[in-house]
Amino acid sequence: MGVASLIFGILAIIIGVFFGGLFGWAGAILALLGIILGAVGRKNPEKAGVATGGLVCSVIGMVLCLITYIACTACVGGSIALFH
Repeated sequence: MGVASLIFGILAIIIGVFFGGLFGWAGAILALLGIILGAVGRKNPEKAGVATGGLVCSVIGMVLCLITYIACTACVGGSIALFH
């Protein structure tokens, strides 16, 4: 589960950095799954390091995705209000 958490976290970071405005919600869902899998994966002492890395990457990905999604939504809403 730790490896899956790490993969979801890395994908969430990539989506948050490059595609945050358009697919920020998808990255947030992947990050949420990564957080859950990372928390469950930390219970296995042999794979706790990978699970911790996945948990950290997922939290960072969640923050990036939500910030870029909210910022892009505010920009679009502001530009629509500007032209009305």
